[in-house]
Amino acid sequence: MRAVVQRVSRARVDVDDRTVGEIEMGLFVLLGVEREDGDSDLAYVLEKIVNLRIFEDDEGKMNRSLVDVGGAMLVVSQFTLLGDVRKGRRPSFVSAEEPKRANDLYEQFLSRAREMGVETAGGVFQAMMDVTLTNQGPVTFIVDSKKRF
Repeated sequence: MRAVVQRVSRARVDVDDRTVGEIEMGLFVLLGVEREDGDSDLAYVLEKIVNLRIFEDDEGKMNRSLVDVGGAMLVVSQFTLLGDVRKGRRPSFVSAEEPKRANDLYEQFLSRAREMGVETAGGVFQAMMDVTLTNQGPVTFIVDSKKRF
């Protein structure tokens, strides 16, 4: 499982000119589900994201987590994070999970985040979405359950 995590002052996802998910201060997360990802991948990525100390403390140092600041999280499924562009010009998506299972893990991610007490919004799986966000910093990290980087 791979995620791109951005610290935002606000973020919104629209589908067909209708807002389906919106947050104020917190994290915007693009989430890619890889073949053979399971519960341990989901748990690792979720725990890491929610507890990343990437918000500033009173001294201006990144020392506070999403939980510490009471921020929200907007999560959008993003299979293209698993695109392999090393060969040729057309990305290969062979490592991306098939849609039904990917959606199940995506929905579990949202549900577990809410169970952790994090205000969580989402996009619409497999929909064409318009994403608007204000990256604060900018601060952006990649989290990968296979720890490839």
